Amino acid sequence: MIHFAVGESDLGMVAVAASANGVCAIVLGEDRGQLINELQHYFPTAMLIAGDKTCERWLAEVVRFVATPTIRLDLPLDIQGTAFQQRVWQALCEIPVGETASYTEIAQRIGAPKSVRAVAGACAANKLALAIPCHRVIRQDGNLSGYRWGIERKQALLMREKNSLLHNQY
Repeated sequence: MIHFAVGESDLGMVAVAASANGVCAIVLGEDRGQLINELQHYFPTAMLIAGDKTCERWLAEVVRFVATPTIRLDLPLDIQGTAFQQRVWQALCEIPVGETASYTEIAQRIGAPKSVRAVAGACAANKLALAIPCHRVIRQDGNLSGYRWGIERKQALLMREKNSLLHNQY
C-alpha cells in the first residue's frame, strides 16, 4: 500500500508517495494523471491510496522547499536502490544548496572513477526528486545534461537555489 498526495508548486505539479517506512517517491510533472501513472509504474503491485493527511503535510513541505530551496527538506525517506545507487545518492545529498558537481566528480567521490555512466544511471533511477538532489549534477564541461523531470526544471531549480542563497546573504 502506497499513500500519496498531489499538489501544485512553482515548478508544476508534485506528487509525494509514502510507504509505511517513509517517503518513497517525489515526482514532478505537468498533470495529476501523469504523476499518478508514474507512481503506478514505480510501484506496479502496490495499491495507491490518495488523500493521506501525512502525505499532504509532506507535500506541503516539498512545495515550500521548491519556493525556498535553502530551507531544509527534512522528510523520513524510504530509499530503495542498489548499494551502488545508494552510494551515488548519498554523494548527491552532500552537494551543498546552490552548488553543482559533475558526474565524473561524483564517480570519484564514491571511489568508482570509471563508473561515470553508472553514476548517470543512478541519477536517472532516483525516485526522490529534490530530496536526493540529482538536479545538482552537471556535465564535466559545466553544461546541464538530462534530468528525468525536464531540463527546464533542472535549470529553474539551480537558479532558484543560487538566487535564494544570494537573498539570504543580506
